[in-house]
Amino acid sequence: MRQLRVFRRWVLGVAVAGALVAAGCASTVHQGGGPMMGGASSATAGPMMGAAVPGYHYSQVACAPPSGLPGTRVTVLLADMGMTQVIGGTAPLGVHMMLRSSLTSVAAGQLSLVAENRGWRTHELVVLPLAAGASAGHRVPGADGKVSESGSLGEASANCATGTGAGITARGASWTSLTLVPGRYELLCNLPNHYADGMWSELTIT
Repeated sequence: MRQLRVFRRWVLGVAVAGALVAAGCASTVHQGGGPMMGGASSATAGPMMGAAVPGYHYSQVACAPPSGLPGTRVTVLLADMGMTQVIGGTAPLGVHMMLRSSLTSVAAGQLSLVAENRGWRTHELVVLPLAAGASAGHRVPGADGKVSESGSLGEASANCATGTGAGITARGASWTSLTLVPGRYELLCNLPNHYADGMWSELTIT
């Protein structure tokens, strides 16, 4: 009987230890998938390439901007969560999307923004100034799922080309060069519901 009690205690101990390990793993996965919605840090280097967020699938970009773009080059990653094929139509609210900038702070002057669509839906990049006291990610979309682009300073939405177009399709890229004065700016995708679904990031010009 004594041997049986010892054996039962050993089995119980192994079961408890296994449960704790499983809980720790689940907690780690959950925490790791948290900061996926835009929200760039205030550090000079933003969380981007090399810091993959769980749940996102990154496709390779099939086109690239010409070499020698003027000013500081800032790469902006556009991505979608949980999809493995091209998705058409309007994105519903509540879908997780990402817009992340390789830099969150850049010296004033000329810069070139290169938007790389590594996701599955069509995306775009719009540059809007942030008013004093305003925070990125707090614009209110209209009934069409888009925010006002009043005061827009530039856009990269021409697939595999520079400037304005019909949108950057999966594995595509677009770029735009502009000159920015010191201040705070918001980089965002303004296709229907994409901003509300997390596609925004703040860029500080010093």
